[in-house]
Amino acid sequence: MNVTETTPLRAVALVCTLSPSPAPSSSQLLAEQTMAALSEHGVSGKVIRVADHDVRPGMATDMGDGDAWPEIRDTILGCDILVLSTPIWLGHPASTVQLVMERLNAEMSETDEEGRMLTYGKVAAVCVVGNEDGAHKVSADLFQGLNDVGFSLAPNAVTYWVGEAMHKTDYQDLDKTPEATADATATLAANTAHLARRLKTAPYPASP
Repeated sequence: MNVTETTPLRAVALVCTLSPSPAPSSSQLLAEQTMAALSEHGVSGKVIRVADHDVRPGMATDMGDGDAWPEIRDTILGCDILVLSTPIWLGHPASTVQLVMERLNAEMSETDEEGRMLTYGKVAAVCVVGNEDGAHKVSADLFQGLNDVGFSLAPNAVTYWVGEAMHKTDYQDLDKTPEATADATATLAANTAHLARRLKTAPYPASP
């Protein structure tokens, strides 16, 4: 096996449910399933529920006054893979993940000695859950933002589940994971780990 196929990788999943722990969360469940799938490809890491931390609104790396984002940011920068997991609310990503994206916007002005954003070479993926259609719209919004702030995206970098319109079933209430979602999670994990390893051994060129 090629060394690049066994290089250890680190990942962090940011769960962007509106509810702090210990409230149950479908976004948390899908994030944990994604991390488990990544572990099959030599990826270790942890899950952080953003609502459990005092992340201040703004577009700076540190908003001061007890802001919890700097510690979360250090975790992201110490990882090879970032997973964002969000519910759909009113057809849009949850406000918590929008807050995260706004904080990540500050990375556009943070560069290494060769002029690259510190997020260059890191790979992102997205998990989406909801009880109505909208997973493609939500992932499209997040893909664009993640790309803008320096993350790379592998093919099929989203896994999702949406229930029937007007129904109240949550992903976490299903008796078992639907095969289509399980397959999407497995594909996300395989492609994301593959790309992260390639970028770890072959970084992007310095910015002109």
